[in-house]
Amino acid sequence: MEGFTADQASRFTSCTAHQLRYWDKVELVRPSIQSTGGRPGIRRLYSFRDLVELKCVRALLNGGMSLQRVRRAFEYLRRKAGLSEHLSEVRLVTDGISIFKICRTDGEILDALKEGQMAFFLAIDEIAHSIDGTVSE
Repeated sequence: MEGFTADQASRFTSCTAHQLRYWDKVELVRPSIQSTGGRPGIRRLYSFRDLVELKCVRALLNGGMSLQRVRRAFEYLRRKAGLSEHLSEVRLVTDGISIFKICRTDGEILDALKEGQMAFFLAIDEIAHSIDGTVSE
């Protein structure tokens, strides 16, 4: 069988069946292999990528983000920031107010709730290591 059923998706992502149905309906995360299209008796089939997106949404909600903010962020990320193409190269980080996309390949940080406004990030451990190396010399 190709894809994961709604029961499997629910089990693997800790999302409820109701959440899966609702998120499909509002087009937050839709099953990419087979959607019901509103027809009864048709099984939803999710891809592995869909499961990753579901797990991300669930984690953001558990982190205190509202569904409306998560939805807005995902809409922007799919439309403008390449979330749909390179999901494995992206990290999503939240401060409880916004959702930031951090690209692993180039380190670019975008605020997904402010339509891609660049964000500033300091890696203190890297700065401390650099200073330590300079002081040691």
